[in-house]
Amino acid sequence: MLAWDDIRLIRAVAETRNLPAAAARLGLDHSTVFRRLRQVEAQLATKLFERHRSGYALTPAGEEMAALGARMEQDISGVTTRILGQSIAPSGEVRLATSDSLLAELLMPMLLRLRARHPGIQLDLVTGNAALNLSRRDADIALRATEQPPPTLVGRRVARIAWALYGTAGQAGTARPDWVGLGDNLAGLQVVQALREVPPGRLAGRFDTVLGLAGAVAAGLGIGHLPCFLGDAWPVLQRLAPPEPAFASDLWLLTHPDLRQAPRIRPVMDLLAEEIALQRPLIEGERPRLVEPADS
Repeated sequence: MLAWDDIRLIRAVAETRNLPAAAARLGLDHSTVFRRLRQVEAQLATKLFERHRSGYALTPAGEEMAALGARMEQDISGVTTRILGQSIAPSGEVRLATSDSLLAELLMPMLLRLRARHPGIQLDLVTGNAALNLSRRDADIALRATEQPPPTLVGRRVARIAWALYGTAGQAGTARPDWVGLGDNLAGLQVVQALREVPPGRLAGRFDTVLGLAGAVAAGLGIGHLPCFLGDAWPVLQRLAPPEPAFASDLWLLTHPDLRQAPRIRPVMDLLAEEIALQRPLIEGERPRLVEPADS
């Protein structure tokens, strides 16, 4: 039985047509290649090469052996590539923390594409407005609206979230519409501070999530400020005023420094950053059409 090294030797001699060059390619000395070639021919009881002035030429039997070697090398290369690809493919659980509105209106289609590209990744989604401690591994990645990310985290600013005033078609024509807004659990947002200027008698309700607030506006409970990626995505809602620059906030994709190069984390961060970049016009409120309310 011939070994793979014997097949490689035959291929090297066939391609170089001389023993010194074949020896250099294989990392052997000339005498070793000469001796092993004679041993292979003896084992097969046939000549594989004819020696001419121009070099070593394959016999018909040698051509068959060289062709076999080419097929074997191709098969070995293919299997090795597939195994290496499997070993470096990202896999494992990734805990992603974000808000309910970002998940529902932005992330969900992106997660579908993430699943198609990296089927070895299993996502654990954590929604809520409370800031999780990534240093304690409450989450691996956070997609958050914040003006000042914690100094213990690393990441990138992927967009700036625009906020505008929204209502339904019926509310747009109301002289003195009621208002709805966010609760004090989100007091860090400037839009919550501005809600205090609304007379108490016209404040119909506060909500502790942005998605809940959007539902209230859509139901006709009152007009209210919403992120443009949410307000512009719901057909029942109409923008009543241009985005308010003072209410805008940065959207950050964050992780812990120890995790940013992890094989299961980096592909998720990269894909989300790419996908969010495509949605920046929506997130940043680049839509010209407005419906002016009769009197806010």
